[in-house]
Amino acid sequence: MGFAGDCPVTAASSPVRPAAGNIFEKVTLTGIILVVFWIVVGVAVAAALVTTVNADRLQQYGMRLLLGIVTTIQLVVLSVGLGALLSLPIAAGRLSKNRIAAGLAYGYSYFFRGTPLLAQLFLIYYGIGQFSNELRAIGLWWLFREAFWCAIIAFTLNTAAYQAEILSGAIRNVPRGQREGAYALGLHPWATIRLVVVPQALVVALRPYGNETILMIKASSLASIVTVLDIMGQTRFIFSKTYDLSFYLWAAVFYLVMVEILSRVVNLIERRLTRHMHR
Repeated sequence: MGFAGDCPVTAASSPVRPAAGNIFEKVTLTGIILVVFWIVVGVAVAAALVTTVNADRLQQYGMRLLLGIVTTIQLVVLSVGLGALLSLPIAAGRLSKNRIAAGLAYGYSYFFRGTPLLAQLFLIYYGIGQFSNELRAIGLWWLFREAFWCAIIAFTLNTAAYQAEILSGAIRNVPRGQREGAYALGLHPWATIRLVVVPQALVVALRPYGNETILMIKASSLASIVTVLDIMGQTRFIFSKTYDLSFYLWAAVFYLVMVEILSRVVNLIERRLTRHMHR
C-alpha cells in the first residue's frame, strides 16, 4: 500500500544505465580499434625498415646519420637552454607592473609566437647577411656567417617567447596565500620568489616545458633548409645520392625515439617531484 506522496520508481524515472553501458562499449571498441590500427602500423613500419636495409648503403652513410643525430641534439639543447635563460627577464617583464617593461615583453612574445619559425630563420640567416660589413666591423660576422649559429639564434629567440609565457603563467598559478604566508614568516620578497614561488611554479610548468622541448625537437628539422646537416639535412643529402626513400623513414624513427625518450624523462621527473601528493 502506498501513500499519495509516494513516487513509484518506474523504468522511465530510473537512471538510463543501458545507454551509459552502450557509451562505454563504444569507447572501448573505439580504443581497441585504434590500438589494433597502431599495432598494424608499427609492424608495417618495422617490416619496411628491416626489408629495405641495404648493408652497403648503411655502411657508407650510417656515420652521416649519427652525426646528424648529434647535430640535432646540439641544436635542441643549446636553443632550449639559452632560451630558458632569455625567458627569465621576459617573464619578469610579463609579470611587471611597469607598463613599459610589460609592453616590451608582450611585444616580444607576440611577435615570436605569432610569426612562423621558418620566417624568423630566414630573416636571421638571409637578412642579417646583408649587414656583413657592419658585422665585420664589430667582430660578430664569425657568428652570423655560420648556418648552425643562425639556426641557434632563431630557435633561441622563438623558444624564449614560449618559455616566458609558460613561466609567467605558472608563477601566476601559485596561490597568493603562499606569498602572504612567506611574508608573514618574515621572508624577503626575493627570498619568497626564489624559495617559495619559483619551486612551485616549476612543478606546474614542467610538463609544458617538456612539450615545448618536444616541439623544438621536431622544429629543428627546419635547420636543414639553411644547409645545417642535422638529421633531416643528412637525410636529404643521402637521398640526393641514393634516391632511397627509406632513409626518410629512418629519420622519422629517430625523431620519434628522441621524443619518446624525452617524454619518459619528463614523466619520471614529474612523478618524483609530486610523489608527496600521491601518498
